[in-house]
Amino acid sequence: YTAVQDPGKAIHPSYVEGQMQGGAVQGIGWALTEGEDFDERGWMRNASLLDYRMPTALDVPPIDCVIVEVPAPDVPYGMRGVGEVPIVPPAAAVANAVARALGERVAHMPMTPERVLRALRGDAFGQV
Repeated sequence: YTAVQDPGKAIHPSYVEGQMQGGAVQGIGWALTEGEDFDERGWMRNASLLDYRMPTALDVPPIDCVIVEVPAPDVPYGMRGVGEVPIVPPAAAVANAVARALGERVAHMPMTPERVLRALRGDAFGQV
């Protein structure tokens, strides 16, 4: 996976890369594993870190970062925020890859095995 971002002036490039990699991992998590699970009473079933599944380094591909520095003229030191931008593209990329592989879209994230199975059965918008 390659993440490309314009952080303005990258004062600490290694920190920028870390933020880009962390955002990409979070986006992959949103696509595949991270989601709240509530029971019929509205109580959260996965409220602890033991039950809420976040990706680890073992779950994601290597993430290469490309920093494109275009200093922001109207802010101190020409910097921009870098933590939020890389979260969105991985979820869309994974969703498109799953749709292409299945021939069906999974309409809700995370794309759990149950939701993928529902999409294969023609119920992509069904909740699990």
